[in-house]
Amino acid sequence: MKVGYSVEGSTDRAFLRGLRDRWCLEATLLEGRFRGQSGQSQRREIPNTCLELTSKSVDLIIFMRDANNEDWQEVLKGDSNRCREEHRHLVVFAVCDRNIECWLCADRDFIAGWTNRKPDHFDQPDPKKTFEQALGLSARTRGEKEPEIASLVCKAPLKHWLSNKSFEAFYEELRRQSKRLACQIENLRER
Repeated sequence: MKVGYSVEGSTDRAFLRGLRDRWCLEATLLEGRFRGQSGQSQRREIPNTCLELTSKSVDLIIFMRDANNEDWQEVLKGDSNRCREEHRHLVVFAVCDRNIECWLCADRDFIAGWTNRKPDHFDQPDPKKTFEQALGLSARTRGEKEPEIASLVCKAPLKHWLSNKSFEAFYEELRRQSKRLACQIENLRER
């Protein structure tokens, strides 16, 4: 199975690798070329990225990005509308309510234990800087930390992340898509 994806950065890429390692180790991840530096250019490239990845015979395409200060549901709707009809059955959009760190820190007890910090350290609307400090992420170390972030995602009790509505929406869509694919995603609601 091949999963194509387009993400904004290394933390997002590590997040997807962690999910692959958890749910479908035999899947091959193929990163779509992202021509640009911003979420705006990523949105503009949705149709081209779909063409590129479908030409490589992917079974699924994931677009992951941050909503930043926008309403994640509106961003999701806008991104979905940019996808051509012939690709919609292959595409899952993951729009983090603010940024990926909101998902990674959704279970404050787990992330606190992982980073050897107190849970209230992560009790904030935007935990990006706190997460980066706790993991020692910087522009220089970002790529080096991808395996640790992937491992964190692979081992996290994702059931607790369902309290984050944007993660829940992504999970439900990914689980729905998995029914037609070779990998079966765990039912977090039964755990």
